[in-house]
Amino acid sequence: MPRVAKELSALEVKRLKHPGKGRNVTFAVGGVSGLLLQITPNGGRTWLLRVQVGEKRREIGLGGFPEVPLAVARQRAREMRDQIWRGVDPVEERKVARAGIVAAQRRSMSFADAVDHYLAAKLDAFKNEKHQQQWRSTLNTYAVPELGKILVQDIAVQDVLRVLEPIWQTKTETASRLRGRIEAVLSWATVAGHRTGDNPARWAGNLKELLPAPIKVAKSANHPALQINEAARWLAALRKRDGMGNRALEFAALTAARSQEVRGARWEEIDQKAAMWIIPAGRMKMNREHRVPLSGEALALLETLPRFDENCLLFSAPRGGELSDMTLSAAMKRLHEADLAGGGPGFVDRASKRPAVPHGLRSTFRDWVAENTHFPGDMAEVALAHKVANAVEASYRRGDMVEKRRAMMNAWADFLTGTVSAGKLLNFNVKR
Repeated sequence: MPRVAKELSALEVKRLKHPGKGRNVTFAVGGVSGLLLQITPNGGRTWLLRVQVGEKRREIGLGGFPEVPLAVARQRAREMRDQIWRGVDPVEERKVARAGIVAAQRRSMSFADAVDHYLAAKLDAFKNEKHQQQWRSTLNTYAVPELGKILVQDIAVQDVLRVLEPIWQTKTETASRLRGRIEAVLSWATVAGHRTGDNPARWAGNLKELLPAPIKVAKSANHPALQINEAARWLAALRKRDGMGNRALEFAALTAARSQEVRGARWEEIDQKAAMWIIPAGRMKMNREHRVPLSGEALALLETLPRFDENCLLFSAPRGGELSDMTLSAAMKRLHEADLAGGGPGFVDRASKRPAVPHGLRSTFRDWVAENTHFPGDMAEVALAHKVANAVEASYRRGDMVEKRRAMMNAWADFLTGTVSAGKLLNFNVKR
């Protein structure tokens, strides 16, 4: 009959000591057959269960003492023996469980990490540096603060909605692009094995049922535009103000260009002899070279700008580099506030009554073409660098379309400077 160890109390177990010589020693503590307390020469203590599993002799670790007290060690030992009685090898089962945990950890990935991995794999495939910056900026600004710490496997539709809803009405275009970028990151995570199931950022049959269509929202969220009959008064007030931001805003108005195109404009893009501003494809939203005929007013403005050998920008910030988008916005806001302070009506959008913003100047130009001239609408679309029909694009690539647009931009400059009144309808015959 096998010897049964005396069942020690917790206090007795605590008093057990290493004899001071030799290797590790073990003490049977009783209560469960094979339960031992192992003590190292330096005083370290761990629980072991010495047991026969099939044809193998096992010593199974049950944790350290005193972190695992005597009562818990005995309970774990009983559970191990019960597993063995049922034909389960606890050591092999533990290996399988540990391997599963390791595999799950390797598959698990936070959304922030997924963004970094996705961008590292995809950024080089994007068409230009600006596009790369936009991808990273929108994800880091709006998505990562809300989703960054969540595992991609755990992200649900409700999580994506928390990111999109606050800006869906006010920044619809940005929000729509952001949704597509979140969908792309989660799609990559699925293919890479970090998540399974439907993509919670998918639009069709998913977010489409929970959010209004972007095109419907955008109609009520257009950029506030300067009213046509206020354009000349606005430019006159702007020209009384000094500062690089004001000059950039004036150039944007005269050319009907986007803020980022103006802020990034370089002297090598300007052909003063041909009165042409040629914006390379890499700086354009449509990734296509854009030629802007420069009116006499635009050329005169360029003559007033300082040039620096170390800086090739037309409009540079005080410390060098490009002006920020907020510089132009702030300049336009101050112009509006100064007009109000002087007893004027300010410069507000006709429909929304909100103060006009720089991007709204492009809408003012488009409205002027439609309401005050006979210039073709497709010519205005080309001037705005919008995507237009193939037939128009073909004519745009010919030099004669540029010269026809030159007449339009000269007329626009005359209108802005008050040379032509707001009520006069300009005639223009276009030969196709």
